[in-house]
Amino acid sequence: MKRREFLSSIAALSVTSALPVASAQEVKGGLQFFTPHEFATVGTIAEIFIPADELSISGKEAGCATFIDRQLASDYGRATTLYRRGRFIKGTPEQGPQSPLTPAERYRQGLTALDAYTQKQFGKNFIDLTNAQQVTLLTAMEANQLNLGADVETKPFFELMLQNVREGFLADPIYGGNKDMTSWKMLGFPGARYDFRDVLSKKGQKLNIIPTSLIDNTL
Repeated sequence: MKRREFLSSIAALSVTSALPVASAQEVKGGLQFFTPHEFATVGTIAEIFIPADELSISGKEAGCATFIDRQLASDYGRATTLYRRGRFIKGTPEQGPQSPLTPAERYRQGLTALDAYTQKQFGKNFIDLTNAQQVTLLTAMEANQLNLGADVETKPFFELMLQNVREGFLADPIYGGNKDMTSWKMLGFPGARYDFRDVLSKKGQKLNIIPTSLIDNTL
């Protein structure tokens, strides 16, 4: 799928709209959930999911790992809005993950298991492998052909990371990702503007509107 089509998916855009607003201090601060090694690993994965090209910078450069770090330290990471009393029974693919773990717990467990696997196979952590090896492993995870241990649902973990990287690339920069509104500029999305009455008469014309972030309205 071409990058523009991939990033324009309605599913990705609809998820980001429900995220809680982080304060400017949270965005500018240090890591809130990840260890430095976990942060580097997620950044490497984000760069593979969204590599830099002629259209935009990579997912890593756009700050997707920072976005995910903020989200995992928030109510989202603690699964505050989800029912978690059980029973937990493996469902159909259409029902999504049926897990007692929070997103934060799934990341910590999954990233640890990924490094354990690559240490066993290659004697190195994931971030120290070649790009070709990293891509091969992620491809196997996507196809559910990589066993990270009994405690990790490999394909759902891959899908969680992919979803969150998408969100980080598309969300308002106030959440820590989408550096310099790079994806909005690429897609022509105007951002958090008050209204569009001044351009209603310019139907069919290229507007070249400079995107506006929520962070511009709160600082």
